[in-house]
Amino acid sequence: MMRSLRLRLAVGASVAIGLVLLVVWLSLSRVFTDYVVGRYRAEMATLVDTIAAQVRLRGGEFVLPREPADPRLSLPAGGRYWQLSPESGAAIRSRSLWDKVIDIRQPSVPGYLGFLEVEGPDGTPILVHEQSLTLGDGKDARRFSVAAGFSRSELDDALSAFHGQIRLMLLATAAVLAGAAVLQGALGLSPLARLKERAARVRSGEERDFGSAGPSEVQPLVSEINLLLAEREIALTQARARASDLAHGLKTPLTVLAQLAESLPEEQRAIALEQVDLVRQRADRQLQAARMGVERMATTSIALLGNKLVNVLRPVTAERGVAWEVDVDPSISLDVDPADLAECLGNLLDNAAKWARARIRLSAEEKDGRVRIVVGDDGPGVVESDREHVMRRGAHGKDARSASGSGLGLAISADIAQAYGAVLSLGRSSLGGLEAALVFDVHTRRRRPREPA
Repeated sequence: MMRSLRLRLAVGASVAIGLVLLVVWLSLSRVFTDYVVGRYRAEMATLVDTIAAQVRLRGGEFVLPREPADPRLSLPAGGRYWQLSPESGAAIRSRSLWDKVIDIRQPSVPGYLGFLEVEGPDGTPILVHEQSLTLGDGKDARRFSVAAGFSRSELDDALSAFHGQIRLMLLATAAVLAGAAVLQGALGLSPLARLKERAARVRSGEERDFGSAGPSEVQPLVSEINLLLAEREIALTQARARASDLAHGLKTPLTVLAQLAESLPEEQRAIALEQVDLVRQRADRQLQAARMGVERMATTSIALLGNKLVNVLRPVTAERGVAWEVDVDPSISLDVDPADLAECLGNLLDNAAKWARARIRLSAEEKDGRVRIVVGDDGPGVVESDREHVMRRGAHGKDARSASGSGLGLAISADIAQAYGAVLSLGRSSLGGLEAALVFDVHTRRRRPREPA
């Protein structure tokens, strides 16, 4: 099934042009053939009439006092021939037939374009027009036939020359029509290219809808898309409003619970406050999830975002003398909301900052339509059997029991990556510690990267 409009138009135009030119070829060939055959038939009929007008009877024998003046009739195999054949007796022939007698009753080859085809004096075929006539009246009437012929090669050469010229003309016509079809397709599809550019601007957030762009044939589609975008905007506004209401609704009860926890014994107070903090983090994560994926209409520069996150975290590790390395090509960008990518990558960098001994490296590369972002450190790392476990919510590795936090960082990063069709995987870094790798598929056209807020 052809999914390309350009290909459909090209195939349709090719078929239409081919059919039209085939009809033109057959029509012109038929008209010209009929015209040429008619001219030869008229010439042969005139020759027959001339001979019939000159024939006489002398002593019961047919004689022709004066032959037609065409010099071709006097030359052997001259290209024009005639023969008078009585019902009995010898035939009278033109000198061009030499010693050849045309047997009209048994032609050597079936008829060709309405003529009888027989062998000529030089062995080449000649086409013959024959007519039966009567000389005299009553009992003295004598029947005879007159045949006039010409070389078949004359007719074939004329038709061949015409077909060669008409073939060149039709090929030139086909080329012109094909060029016109290509131009028509390009002009006809150019509004779709402009709609694509408008869609890119809508996707990047530069435009709110398609407006009234496009030809009248696609206006119903444009209108439906505008309605869809409007409904999406309303749904987004409502979702944000509900998220805001939820945030305010949870804030007060959590604050009250935290205050009540202060009156508990020290051990129970720590547990209660930790659980309140966990609820806060999970609520924040759910609010983020409600927004995530809706704000994808942006292109984020990984180098700009990565440097900003590193600049925020560098003071945290300054006392330990941790060195930060950023190796990211400034041209690499992703169609991901900056806030989502900042949270996803920030969690990985924050985790590295907690466990690194002396070095942390952030790198990114684009290859084979994929962008791979890697955060590596020289800390203790995570054993292979624990790597899947630490990406679960609230989980810590066996060597990280004393770690602070809720254990949500890697799980949140994995959720954000999954929402964008990406994959988060853990491995061993070349620095000796943990390596967290984010792999995004690049499906969309690159636009000018927008600096993350």
